[in-house]
Amino acid sequence: MNDAFPSIVDADTQRGIQAYRVEQVRQRLIEADCAAIVLFDPVHIRYATGTRNMQVWTMHNICRYAVLFASGETVLFELPSSAHLSRGFVDDIRPALTTDFMAVGHRASEMGRRWAASMISLLREKGIADNRLAIDRADLTLVLESQRQSLQLVEGQSIMELARAIKSLDEVEVLRRSLQTCEKSVAAMRARLQPGMREADALALLIDGSIQRGGEYPETRLLSTGPRTNPWFQETSDRVIENGDMIAFDTDLIGPMGYYNDISRSWVVGDKKPSDEQRRLYELAFQQMQHNTELLKPGLGFLEYSDKAYQLPQECIPNRYADVAHGCGLGVEYPFIWYREDEEWGAYDGLFEENMVLCIECYVGELGGQEGVKLEQPVWLSADGPVVLSDYPFELDYL
Repeated sequence: MNDAFPSIVDADTQRGIQAYRVEQVRQRLIEADCAAIVLFDPVHIRYATGTRNMQVWTMHNICRYAVLFASGETVLFELPSSAHLSRGFVDDIRPALTTDFMAVGHRASEMGRRWAASMISLLREKGIADNRLAIDRADLTLVLESQRQSLQLVEGQSIMELARAIKSLDEVEVLRRSLQTCEKSVAAMRARLQPGMREADALALLIDGSIQRGGEYPETRLLSTGPRTNPWFQETSDRVIENGDMIAFDTDLIGPMGYYNDISRSWVVGDKKPSDEQRRLYELAFQQMQHNTELLKPGLGFLEYSDKAYQLPQECIPNRYADVAHGCGLGVEYPFIWYREDEEWGAYDGLFEENMVLCIECYVGELGGQEGVKLEQPVWLSADGPVVLSDYPFELDYL
């Protein structure tokens, strides 16, 4: 295995996880009557091949992709200058073509035609007679030129989301170990946190701790204090933290092996005891999290779960979080469970299944209130019910 990847498990376990993932995608391809899927999303490429290459940069520069077949060897199309990164993970590595204007300028249409022709050629090479290819995402030039070349691109995002949703037991264990690196980073940040520091200083401590423990990058900057904790989703600033402020954060850290370390905690900074109002908000958020965790079970419908979820006080509903819960693995994943109040924006039904991993999202802050509390917990849905994966403590003395 490539030694650039921090190891939290042995090589055999990593290979077993990768084989499981490939089989998950193949099963979904067969169900969708697709012979192959081309993947551009770097997270999907990692899921299907185990490889990474400048993950954040390649999210907005279309320069590498992989084709996974329902039957047959996966082909990785990699940046020629960095193909060496993927050796040992994929046997068949070929130069990638790009239609990104930054890279090819006015030749984008030409490169799109060449890309479509190369995909048709690859399908024939693998003994696939038709020109039907699932795709997770693509830019417009690529899609238009594929149509002109009679390459039929079909929706493949659902194939990948449904495949990723069900974890192997090894994946659950590795996710737990990845979370442990996050918990240690949170503890190290808290040990050094004190009034007079900036929010940015606190976030820097958290990210630094993650990187030191094999983490890779943060997906957000959601750490705020005092009045900036309400409403939520205010990004980290240069605000100086005062004694008695509530700090609230969502780690959103990509940890070892690309797993999403997604926990949220809140507490009062400094030597002041929490006020009655801070305690009240914390207890509401804690009750919401406990209730919604215990409610989970295989076979429960998504919309039924929303109906039975913890009912926030009326004054807190306008500032509710974006979702009640969401899947977790290499990022925020299917399913995404909406509040009933937000049905018009895309709420959908489905069933919770055994070996999903869900993050229970909780935020409590009154409309116009001074502060808010953010809590979040990753949970493995076992056959016997929910199993919490994070051991980082809560402020039980606030209750």
